[in-house]
Amino acid sequence: MSQEISYTPAVAELLDFDKKHIWHPYTSLRSPLNVYPVKSAHGCKLVLDTDSPVDVEVIDAMSSWWCVIHGYNNPELNEALTNQMLKFSHVLLGGFTHKGAVNLVQKLLKVIDEPPLQYCFLADSGSVAVEVALKMALQSNMSQEATKNRTKFLTIKNGYHGDTFGAMSVCDPENSMHHIYNDRLSENIFAQAPSIVDGLPTSQNGFEDLWNEEDVNDLKKQFELHSGEICAVILEPILQGAGGLRPYHPQFLIEVQKLCNQYDVLFIMDEIATGFGRTGEIFAFKHCQKYQDQRGISPSDQVKVVPDIMCVGKGLTSGYMTMSAVVVNDKVASRISSPNSPTGGCFMHGPTFMGNALACSVAEKSMDILLRGEWRRQVSAIENQIYRELYEYIKNPDNGLIGTVVKRVSVVGAVGIVELYKKTDPEWFQKKFISKGVHIRPFNCLCYIMPPYVITSEELTQVNQVLIEVLHEWKAHINQ
Repeated sequence: MSQEISYTPAVAELLDFDKKHIWHPYTSLRSPLNVYPVKSAHGCKLVLDTDSPVDVEVIDAMSSWWCVIHGYNNPELNEALTNQMLKFSHVLLGGFTHKGAVNLVQKLLKVIDEPPLQYCFLADSGSVAVEVALKMALQSNMSQEATKNRTKFLTIKNGYHGDTFGAMSVCDPENSMHHIYNDRLSENIFAQAPSIVDGLPTSQNGFEDLWNEEDVNDLKKQFELHSGEICAVILEPILQGAGGLRPYHPQFLIEVQKLCNQYDVLFIMDEIATGFGRTGEIFAFKHCQKYQDQRGISPSDQVKVVPDIMCVGKGLTSGYMTMSAVVVNDKVASRISSPNSPTGGCFMHGPTFMGNALACSVAEKSMDILLRGEWRRQVSAIENQIYRELYEYIKNPDNGLIGTVVKRVSVVGAVGIVELYKKTDPEWFQKKFISKGVHIRPFNCLCYIMPPYVITSEELTQVNQVLIEVLHEWKAHINQ
């Protein structure tokens, strides 16, 4: 049931000032998209600041850009943040340390559970984590005579790694939002992206194993042509995010690892969006072992897929504070720390808010929640429900969406993806969704959901039903 949103004069005045003076992400300052004022939040719901005598709530199916994995106003996270606030909010990590930073890294390494990954740099956003990873790879290669001239990064098209300059240089050079800066960016090497799959072969939903061996041909070609130039490979494992929400086969990641091993090239994995359980494994690269296990490959014959450098963010603090981390293995750490390094062993990067105590406190508690293992049951339930209620409905040609307005529907863990043939009208879609009590933020040709793990089955049913309803309305709208 749709509802009209209206505001008190005071809130309307705030919105008017916002419209005139505040720049919102990826919108025009002069003709911005409508925004909706939030006064509070709890669980999976945002409470809008309206003139209604009863709360107007919307289910946030986006986890506030994928990060609020444990839900809003989480009592455990609130307590951790409050307790730290009463001690101190921040102290520089230059010359000092604190229990929150140490405890966080201990627990983060336990969550990662990969013995080679033992060294952590605490940064303050996803884009900065990628910048740090790129600098680490470059400095690691500078320390070795055989690799000091390797200065380019190999990645795949349709990727997205952030909005800062180093990160932009490894985003898709043609189809990303950053193509206008191409002549200002470092020139890197791009291979064809792998084919999209509806879901992972490791999924409990029984998607077919659709590995296309030709997917790796262009990547092999780029390695052969540029082996003396490639500093590192960087990509988003298993699921490409803002570059198109493209799930791909675990075998592709296995093939990348084999090529990195063959050519002695560092492997950077950007798990900022995919990490902490979003795809059904605690980190997306771990689907590779699960896939090889399912194929009956003995552990001794498996290709061990694990990054040399890994970036994490988003779910690290469950959306409470901006924070990210870069975790590396001994090979990278020892090269950077070598006296032969151009800096004499120092890594020259130090954000002001590195290891912020408030962020560390809430991130540590987020790791505690993950270590309890509830996420696995939650994500599995979300995946199965999206599959039943959204995927199967759209895939049924009798329902009139697939092949008409819908090009593709995919499910990977707690992610449901609907790709349309026609580019979305964000303002039209957002008004429809909000009026029906759900927040879904489309972009380009994509409508997708990434709900908090704590979403109830009733809330998720409402999300799925509203998305289907709006897709039918979109079909009617564009056919007028």
